[in-house]
Amino acid sequence: MKTDSSKICFWVKENGMSHCIESYVNEYPNLMFLLRDRLLLDDFGQCGGVGRCATCIIGIKGIKEGSARKERNEDATLSKMGCTDDAIRLSCQLYVNYDIDGTQIELLDL
Repeated sequence: MKTDSSKICFWVKENGMSHCIESYVNEYPNLMFLLRDRLLLDDFGQCGGVGRCATCIIGIKGIKEGSARKERNEDATLSKMGCTDDAIRLSCQLYVNYDIDGTQIELLDL
């Protein structure tokens, strides 16, 4: 049985390099903060995680459960950019939980 202290793991592609990232469920308030912290990303998540700037945009494959739905500001922000692909997401709108365990993430620059 998984608990909030269980580890999750996912792959992140950034600048042609692939990184295996491990974390604990709810260790960070959202995926944007985890990626910024672990990969030392400059200018990533400029709006502080409210879903308005799209500087934390990612492509994600293999997302599970409820996290597959876009909620809060995400749909409106992505629509303004012309992004309709369900695999394009704002990392600030995704929680660090089991839904991202095993996913493949690519940092995008649109």
